[in-house]
Parts: sequence; C-alpha cells; structure tokens
Amino acid sequence: MCGIAGAVNFNLSHDIIKATMYHRGPDEQGSYISPNVNFYHLRLSILDIGGGKQPMQLDDKYTIIFNGEIYNHKEIRKQFNLKCQTSSDTETLLLLYRRFGTDFLQHLDGMFVFAIHDKEKNTIFIARDRAGKKPLYYFTDNEKIVFASELNCLKGMLPLQMEGANFYQYLRLGAFYRRFTPYKNVTELEAGSFLIIHCETLQIQKTRWWKIHDFYVKENNDTFKKAADTVDAFLHTSIKRRLESSDLEVGCFLSGGIDSGLATAIASEYNNHLKTFTVSFDGEYNEAPLAKLVADKYKTHHTEINISFNNLKDDLEKIICNYGEPFFDSSAIPSFYVSREAKKYLTVIINGDGADELFGGYRRYVPFSKYDFFKKNLLVKSGASFIKKILPPSDNKRSKYNYLYRLASLASKSHLEIYLSAGVDIFEDFENNINTDYDYLETIKNDFDVIAGSKLSGLKKIMNMDFDTNLFSDLLVKMDIATMANSLEGRSPFLSKELLEYVPSMNDKYKINGGTTKYLLRHLAKKYLPETLVSQPKRGFEIPLKNWVNGQLKDMMNDYIGSSTSLNKKIIQQQFVNNLLENKIKISQEKRAKILWTLFSMEVWYKKVYLNN
Repeated sequence: MCGIAGAVNFNLSHDIIKATMYHRGPDEQGSYISPNVNFYHLRLSILDIGGGKQPMQLDDKYTIIFNGEIYNHKEIRKQFNLKCQTSSDTETLLLLYRRFGTDFLQHLDGMFVFAIHDKEKNTIFIARDRAGKKPLYYFTDNEKIVFASELNCLKGMLPLQMEGANFYQYLRLGAFYRRFTPYKNVTELEAGSFLIIHCETLQIQKTRWWKIHDFYVKENNDTFKKAADTVDAFLHTSIKRRLESSDLEVGCFLSGGIDSGLATAIASEYNNHLKTFTVSFDGEYNEAPLAKLVADKYKTHHTEINISFNNLKDDLEKIICNYGEPFFDSSAIPSFYVSREAKKYLTVIINGDGADELFGGYRRYVPFSKYDFFKKNLLVKSGASFIKKILPPSDNKRSKYNYLYRLASLASKSHLEIYLSAGVDIFEDFENNINTDYDYLETIKNDFDVIAGSKLSGLKKIMNMDFDTNLFSDLLVKMDIATMANSLEGRSPFLSKELLEYVPSMNDKYKINGGTTKYLLRHLAKKYLPETLVSQPKRGFEIPLKNWVNGQLKDMMNDYIGSSTSLNKKIIQQQFVNNLLENKIKISQEKRAKILWTLFSMEVWYKKVYLNN
C-alpha cells in the first residue's frame, strides 16, 4: 500500500507530496523524471521489502508507480511463464504490460491504482481496480496533467478552485458522485476504468474495462448447495491469497458479525497464530463478548481494544480534513480510531468490506426483494403518500415503526428519489431548501435510468446501484483514508475478482430469503461460527450522532454552520438551517442530526482545507 503522484508538463513538489501523503508511504520515497513526465512514489513496505523499490523500470522503456496489492501475482507468473528478477507484484505488472499492453487487467485479483510511463509510445497508462478500493484524482487543463492518490496533495500543489455546482450532489448523496470532486478541472478516476494519457498532446482516453452490471445481467441457475460451495471455495482462495501476499504479519478485524467471523474462521486454517482485534466504544453496544466466542473457538491471539470519544473535539477537524473533501459518513470517526489502535500491533489487516453490498446485508433490501419499487405504479405511490402523511416521523432508527415509515416514504417517491430515500436519506423531503434551479442530479439520473429500466429484479437493481455509489463513493473511501491516515493496510477478501464476478448473478433468494438478510452467508456461518452469531443483525459502528449533535459537539457545530462566512449560506435557505439548529422543525431527531452532520463536515472542509484557515 502506497501513495503515488505524477505529472505531465509540471514539476512535482516533493516537499508538498511528503507533507500531504507521507502517511501513505513512510518507509521509502522515490522519484522518476523523463523529459516532460514526473513520477513520485511513497512506499509502505509490505511485499518484497528489499526488491520492491519504486518507481520501478523495465528495459529502460517502461516505468511504473503502483499503489495497492496484486494478490494472485504469483499465479499469474506461472500462468504466463513470466521471468522475474524480484518477488514483487510491481514487477509482475510491468512484465504483463510489456507482453499484453493494456489487455491484462481482467487477470488481476487485487486492489490497485498504477501508472506506467511507456517511453516508446510516449504515453501513461493509469488503471484502477474493479471496486475502486485504491483512489486516484487527476487535474487537467490545456497545459498540464497532474495526478495523485489524495485530493489534499493536488490542493497543495495547484491553485484549485471550488466547483460549487457539485456541492448540491454532496448534500443529497453525502459524497461526490463517482468522477465528481469539489474542485474545477479535477476528476476522480472511476472504479474499473483506465486512462491513456498522450504526453505530447495531453489527450486523455478513458475506458471502462469492468463494471458489475455486466455480472448482474448474467444468468446463474446454480442450486443453493452449489452456490454455497462455490462461495465457500472462493472465500478460501481469496483469504489465502490475502494472507500469503505479504512479508508482514496479517491480522483480522473481528466484530460480532458473520462477515468478520467467517474471514477469521477461514484465515485461521492458514495461520495457526492469527491475531484478531475487537473494539468497543464507551457507552455503546459492545460486540466484544460475541467476538470472543469466535476467537476462543479458533484459538486466535485476541486483543480487545476499548475506544473512548473523550478527545473527539480535539481530533475531529483533523479526521474530517484527512478526506480532502466534504465527507458526511460519521462512522469515519470510529474507523479512524480503530485503525489507529490496530496499527500499534501490525500493519496489514483483513476486513469485511463489500460483503453487505454483494450478499444482501442491509435491511432496506428486504422490501426490494418482494417488489420492484423502481417500476412506475401510481396506485402504490398514492397509497404510500397517504400513509406517510398520517404517520409522525420516527426517532428510533432501529425500530419496526421506523422501518415502515421509511418504506412508505420511499414508495411515495419517483425515479432516483426512491433510491435516495432507501439509502442515505439526508435531504429527502427537504430538498426544496437547496437553492438552485440547476439539475445537479442529471448524471446520476442517467446512470440510474439505465439500471432502473433494465430487466433486473428490484433487489438486483438496488444492489447494483449501491455498489456503484454507496460502496464506491462512501464506504471504500472511508476505510482507505481511515486506514492509510494511520499507515495501516486494509484487505477485503469479499471484493476478490472471483466473488465480484460470481455473486451478482446468484438467485435473489440466496441473498434475501423471506425477511432474512445475507441468507447464503448465514448458511455458511452455521458451518464455521458459534450459533449465537448466525442470527445477529447487522449493526456496524453504533454512532451516538444525536448525542453528539445535542451534546459535546453542539457548540462547535453551531459555530461552523452558523458562521457568517459559512458555505451553506450560498446554497441552502437560511431559515431552514436556523430552524434545524434551533430544533424548530418537524423532523425526526435522527434525520436532523444527519443533516447537521452533513453541513458540519462541509463547513470544516471549506474552512480548514479549501480556505486553509
């Protein structure tokens, strides 16, 4: 895991790159300069510590900088009989490029962004992994192209200007949608995409080399037993690769859920001295006893870490600023603390990212498994609208009443608003308070219409959308920044090549069966885990957001949001904001806290990152 930066017709500032991205690669730094091409690499040494130095060159023709891991690179070497001088997966990529050009990405199982300068063609080939685990942002104008692993790095080197139109997206999604960023002329390279940059003309060709939709539309008639056996085998392969593709010790995050439990159970088959880590938070639901059941069953070297939010006010601005853009997901806070504590014990850790999006782990998926809400049905819409009007808002997000209220809310909507209500649900029902006539959701609507208008089931549609939006723009970003800010590498076996290309096509009932979420994984869990864990609901990090907003963070948030120079004054009706702050609006307290947190995160970014105050 590393950090990379590069440029055409621009001299990179090594000092700024180190200042903004040293945490991504504290072990070693290196650079490469060709007539108008400049590369810089910061290394977190994990594989082939001695021979994997970057930038790496081949035949004095190809030079690479690489962030990530290729877990099956040894298998690829055997498959194509590659003659290697090192044991580094970086060299494997160079040899594949020399033999196949850009046509080798489909063979890779890994998380990656790499850039290869081809001197003969005078091009730069930049590619990103299927799910988008490893980030890349690039700036382009008529004179230069500059790219980096983090937005804060680009902001440090270039006089970037804010792209105000994109902030309306942020308010509705809680993140910037796929390629969009908070800056003009800055684009995020999308998951499953690659670029060819022509260094003389600065022309950029973009290609989408992989998308999950292609696998959702595939037919899969496997029986439940065959599907379960296939997933089991793929999980074993994936976890074994992620354990063995490291010269450092690899541990596991272990919560009380089935995803991390399965990963731990299978990992223990390949490592008799596996280290596992469970966290608990003061005053919150404690999963440590459930996790200990798994640790005891597999005799792992287990550590329980208790984390306090006592220093939250002191840490909060730094944690938010790490993202380089407004980022609404409040679980970024515990994710940062967990990663900081885990780094005290090791450098590489396995997590359960992607399991919920692939296998159906969210409760909101259940109604979509029964009915395709994306289909136009005026009777359903009008009935749901009536029910919603007579029901008071819910203040308990885990109650059955809240579930029914949100179901009525989303069923009363149309088109993209159905998805937004079912998912992040930030400004839904209050979007008229956003000050613009600009159709800021146009790109999202176009992508949504392709999926919503397809022949997929309602369940497959919402899961497809979640993979492309929620997982890519929120969850993977959250964990990349939280882990890398602490120089910790997170590995996600549920996002392996084999699982990504098999699970989407499985029968819907293997994911949601009746009211049971993650049905197939729960079935596997019976084979590996204590019975108590199998029926546990998904919890994730239990963030006391309402308490923060009304308690220890109230004054801080009010100062940011209510400031005379705040960004929200330009884009949101101020009476609405004032009513929110003063708690004088008919709205559930959960939703109020969510909107205020979204605004607060935006204001911290605006003041501390953009204005640098």
